[in-house]
Amino acid sequence: MRATIDSDTAWDAFTRRDRAFDGHFVVAVRSTHIYCKPSCAARRPRRENVAFLPDAAAARAAGYRACRRCLPDSVARDREAVIAAAALLTSDVAPSLAALAASVDYAPHHFHRLFHRLTGVTPAAFARTCRADRVLAALRTTESVTAAIYAAGYAAPSRFYADAARLGMTPQAAAAGGADEVIHWTCLIAPPGALLLAATARGWCRFAFDEDGAGLHATFPAATLRRGDPAWRAGAAALVSCAAAVPSDVSLPRPVRRTAFRTLLHQSATAIG
Repeated sequence: MRATIDSDTAWDAFTRRDRAFDGHFVVAVRSTHIYCKPSCAARRPRRENVAFLPDAAAARAAGYRACRRCLPDSVARDREAVIAAAALLTSDVAPSLAALAASVDYAPHHFHRLFHRLTGVTPAAFARTCRADRVLAALRTTESVTAAIYAAGYAAPSRFYADAARLGMTPQAAAAGGADEVIHWTCLIAPPGALLLAATARGWCRFAFDEDGAGLHATFPAATLRRGDPAWRAGAAALVSCAAAVPSDVSLPRPVRRTAFRTLLHQSATAIG
């Protein structure tokens, strides 16, 4: 079990069937010689009959066998599948859900639920964030907005314009480094790390980890940058809190978690309005 989780915390997670702890430890039941996920749906044993072990390998070494109901040995496989899928979704042409699921040997509907449960977002939403990152870069290096759209992996301009609000400015302004835009910004701490949030009068234009005002200026050198006032920062903090409230697997690699969290920020911004 990870050093940050004590037996009381583990027992509480087990009694609540908290999926967020799956993969962080396994629950070994002495009376049945079975080990389970924390989220197992089976009836809870007495606490004195329970031991918390680091992983399935430790449980097997101690003489326990896997629960046939919750299939605790599948946790590592599920996580690896999501990590592999996330890598594919960052490619220039993201695969369809059917192709994505087939690449990791899962049924599409089941994998959609699995990806959402571990990351907090759907594969399609994750892919949109990756495309938005690429289109911002492409706008600065290609000769036209249309060329940038296709270079970023959009199948058609209409697909891009459905996501264009993420720029927080017109594509032409983004291509010109934020020309004529006033951008307010702040840095806050989010679950995956230090986060910069920036917005124009049109809306949020940048969510970036491990970035400060200098990094924002490098992205939008022609814009006027201003630190957000207390009221503005309170709104940014509310947005971060909204995204942080969505459960996800904190043991996923940091790049995957950060892309998923930025996706949640965009979704929360749309929901809050």
